[in-house]
Amino acid sequence: MSYFLGIDLGTSYFKAAIFDQEGSLQGMGRQFVEKYSDKGIICELEVYNFWKILRCCIEDALKESKRLPEDILAISYSSQANSFILLDQNDRPLTPLILWPDSRADEHSESLRILVNKKNFLDRTGLGITPWRQNAIAKIEWIQKYRVQTWNKVSKIMSISDYLIYSLTGEFVSDVSTSSMTGLLNLRESKWWDDALSLFNILPTQLPVPLEIGALVGNLTRKGAEVSGLPSNVRLFTGGLDHHMVAIGSGAIHSGYISESTGTVLACVNCTAEYNPRNGINVARGASQHSYFQMAFDENGATSLEWYRKNYAPHISITDLVKQAGLIAPCADGLIARPNSCTFHGLEGFINRTNNHGDAHYIRAILESTALSLLKLVQTLEGKQSADAILPSGGGANSRLWLEIKANLLNKPFLIPESVELACKGAAMICAVGLSYFDNLEEVTKRQVKLKEKVNPDLAESKVYRIWYNSIKNDLI
Repeated sequence: MSYFLGIDLGTSYFKAAIFDQEGSLQGMGRQFVEKYSDKGIICELEVYNFWKILRCCIEDALKESKRLPEDILAISYSSQANSFILLDQNDRPLTPLILWPDSRADEHSESLRILVNKKNFLDRTGLGITPWRQNAIAKIEWIQKYRVQTWNKVSKIMSISDYLIYSLTGEFVSDVSTSSMTGLLNLRESKWWDDALSLFNILPTQLPVPLEIGALVGNLTRKGAEVSGLPSNVRLFTGGLDHHMVAIGSGAIHSGYISESTGTVLACVNCTAEYNPRNGINVARGASQHSYFQMAFDENGATSLEWYRKNYAPHISITDLVKQAGLIAPCADGLIARPNSCTFHGLEGFINRTNNHGDAHYIRAILESTALSLLKLVQTLEGKQSADAILPSGGGANSRLWLEIKANLLNKPFLIPESVELACKGAAMICAVGLSYFDNLEEVTKRQVKLKEKVNPDLAESKVYRIWYNSIKNDLI
């Protein structure tokens, strides 16, 4: 039996999961990412902690799977976007890993404004969702402006996954999936966009060579073997952006499916054979030739749930609150949660509040609010072609009530994958194709993606929600 390691470089947690050639999860390690934060503005991860956390994940996965490091044949990864590090000419870090939630950059970056207003910006980058201060290039501009001596020493600019590749293999390469979110990639040609680089005073030699998803980078070096705890004959294949990897791991690369992830951020991804960049969607190169990922996202994810519990029901678990919400009828007895209700003062993010509304009503309203945001994302992705089904992931996929609300509001079935670690699974599937256990990703998804359950919409509740949505949508604008 052959074994593959999928690494998920998440914002809150790093994960490492070992899958066999049949796609079965053998063992997993999961570690919280303890970041340095200053006044909610700075968000950094020290290089030492990066390797400490990742090494623990790998060791835990090996221990749980009862496998030896020598049993692992290949590695791939799932990455967060716009988290980066700067190195000098001797490969010494000039910065910690600066993570995407970091908001030190100027709120109104002039260079970023000029870039997104270029007539060919959408066509070249595929970014129909305007990048802002959390984008890597906005923070690079900040470093150029306020840390001049640091910038003058920069030899290499790498995303968090580029740094992983470089450290393990010595190859200065990237993947077009993660790189697509920077605003610097010419998506049509899969190379860096000269106009964008010039605008931000970045040299092409400072950036890694973009490769397609699933490209063989090479074997681990001696140094890579030392930091990872794996043997040097392990091969590394390029992975991609976390949401794209979830789409692979869930089987959403097949036509008619949309993957959705309800976590801190709400995100949806589907695949298409056409390059059709448009507002509201970020397009990236797909998992195979002549295919493209389409992604839409919204900040109205699961954050409001924890915010409500922490501030208004601290002695009740989220699980118990959701259980109570299941006893409330659809539409929460008139209570409506605005998108991102946690960002309002007190309970002002809720409409039609009365003294008769208790914790269960507020939780139900939040669940319904997120489902409404999901509906809009799915409609944006669908265009003229309606999706047959939704493939859920993230923390929201663990709540039966939330899945039922979504299925009823969207009036679509939700197909729950058997595997819960879809980003890691997508990375392992890339390894299986790369080592020729399967001809392509379409084949491996048909063989390895299995469904645990199907949540069908309830026709009566779908009708109730349709009438409700038409009556309230103007209040939510």
